[in-house]
This record gives sequence, structure tokens and C-alpha cells, in this order.
Amino acid sequence: MNSDGKDNFLNTDLLWQMYSVMHRIRISEERIADLVTAGEIKTPCHFYIGQEAVAAGVCLALQKNDYVWTAHRSHGHYLAKGGNLASMLAEIYGKRTGCSKGRGGSMHLLAAEVGILGTVPLLSATIPLAVGAGLASKLRHDGRVSVSFFGDGATAEGHFHESLNLAAIYKLPVIFVCENNLYQCHMHIQEYLSEGDIYKSGDAHGIPGIVVDGNDVIAVHKAALEAVRRARAGEGPTLLECKTFRWRGHVGPSTDIDVGIRRRDDVCEWLPKDPIPPVMKRLLDLGATEADFDRIAEETLAELDQAVEYSRRSPYPAKHELLEHVFYSGAQSRAEGMTFPVAN
Repeated sequence: MNSDGKDNFLNTDLLWQMYSVMHRIRISEERIADLVTAGEIKTPCHFYIGQEAVAAGVCLALQKNDYVWTAHRSHGHYLAKGGNLASMLAEIYGKRTGCSKGRGGSMHLLAAEVGILGTVPLLSATIPLAVGAGLASKLRHDGRVSVSFFGDGATAEGHFHESLNLAAIYKLPVIFVCENNLYQCHMHIQEYLSEGDIYKSGDAHGIPGIVVDGNDVIAVHKAALEAVRRARAGEGPTLLECKTFRWRGHVGPSTDIDVGIRRRDDVCEWLPKDPIPPVMKRLLDLGATEADFDRIAEETLAELDQAVEYSRRSPYPAKHELLEHVFYSGAQSRAEGMTFPVAN
């Protein structure tokens, strides 16, 4: 902090970046949700609405070639790290022009050009992958940082603790970001974790464990900057617990307010904590105008409209490509002549 109580790392350009990233994620997710509701998009989608401050705060602390690993709720991280919106939309449509060539859908996104090497829906599966990437970075001395985003439910898996332990032993440049949105699918955190303060797991493995308001993008960014500094300096990993809330259900566009005995009350409590308006207010206090926000909204909507039309026009993968990029064991002769069912 400087003498007037303001964070030294903050400037107007950074605040605009934070706002733009969060707004882009929000508008894109809302459009995708509408397309799912209309039946135009068929693949299951896990929406990031309400959690935008975590992806924006962390990814704006990273460099383009740093690694990001994430799970099923991955759209926000993909966009915050710089993934191409049209490629993501085409993938969600299952089209050949998608970022995973139409083979992955919503939960298997790839953007190697900006450090996203894949998203995996299996619970906690990308946590050890991030550690592996961190180990590779340390062996190569390339200075890259590896970030794993995961939900609170993943912390109940062995992968989580094993990964923290290995990263701590070798002082790997890894940042573990737990987006604690209170629910594992439809089960409240108090129903499946005996210790609800996830950041304390850092103590068990000898690494810093930090808890922040996950709806405060500035607080998230500040914590991420320090974690990145430690990682690049060879000081090892950091565990960040970002307390936030997803506005939509575990999967799909509904709010799931009738699922579980606490969900309805939690939604009412968290909706007023929208992470975007506080940044808008701060920018307005610094001289921004409504016209500035309108311009960003128009640009984002135009980009989104183009991405949707591009996805609609794009072709589906061809039938003859079905077995490309597919690994199978056994002698080649056994595979020859085999037939596989292909949808018309």
C-alpha cells in the first residue's frame, strides 16, 4: 500500500482489463445459456456466471506462455487466459472448427497458443497435471508458472493432497486455485468436508494457504501476483482459496434453487455480491462514463454475434475422421476390418 491507502499495483488500465475480461465472460456465458435453453447447443455446459473475478484476477497476473489447467467449469478460465471466443463457441457446438476440433465439447477446451493444454471434467484430474507441468518448467528452467483451477469438491480427492505434497517437496512453480463456490454438485460444503477452511490444507503441506474474497477481483489479483512472484523466484507453490458462488446450477442454465435445503437462501445472499459492479463504480469514480461501458458492451456483443454465426456455419467433423487421434492397444491386424457405429 502507498501512503494514501491505495494498492501500488493498481492503475486505470488494469481496472479496465479486469472489467473487460469479467464482462466478456458474463455476456458470453449468458448467450451460451440462452442457446442451451433454446436447444441449439446440445452439449452439457457448466456455467461460470458469478465467479468471473477469480479467473480475471488470476489470469491477469500471468504471462501468455504460463500454463492454466482447469476442470468442467472452464469457459471463464479459457476466455480470461486469452482463448479465442469463436473457437470456443464452435467447440461447444461440436463443430470441426472448434478448439478441440469438435471432439470435446464444453468440458474439453484447448488453446495451447496461450498456455491452455486441456481441460478435464474428472474431479481433481487437472491438479496433478498442473504439477507435472510445473515440474517440467523447473527442469527446463523456462520460468513458466502452472496454475490449476478447481472447485471445493476436488479437495476431498486424494489427488489434491498428493499434488500439494509433491509440489511442496520440489518447490515447483505451481499455484493451486480453489474456487470455493460452496457446492459439490448439489451438496453443500458442510455436508462433505469436516474442515471447511480449505486454505488450511496449505499448512499441512508446508506451503502458504491464503483465503480471499473470490468476488473481489482486486483482492484475487493481489494474492495471485504474490503467488506468481513466489513461483518465479523458486520459492514454491501457493494455495489460494477464493470464496465465491455460481449463480446457475451445477450443470445447465437453471438456478437450481430447489435443489438442497440451503441453495435458495444462498442464491439470495450471493446475487447482490456480483463481482462486476464494484469495478464499474471504481472506474466511474476515476472518470469513466456510461458511454465507455456502452462501447465495451457493443464490441463484446458484436464479437459474440460473429462467433455464434461462425459456429453455426462451420461443418461437423467428417465420419472418416472418427478414429483420428484415438489410441487403442493390440495388434494392428486385430483392428483391421473392425466396424464402428457412426451416427448419421
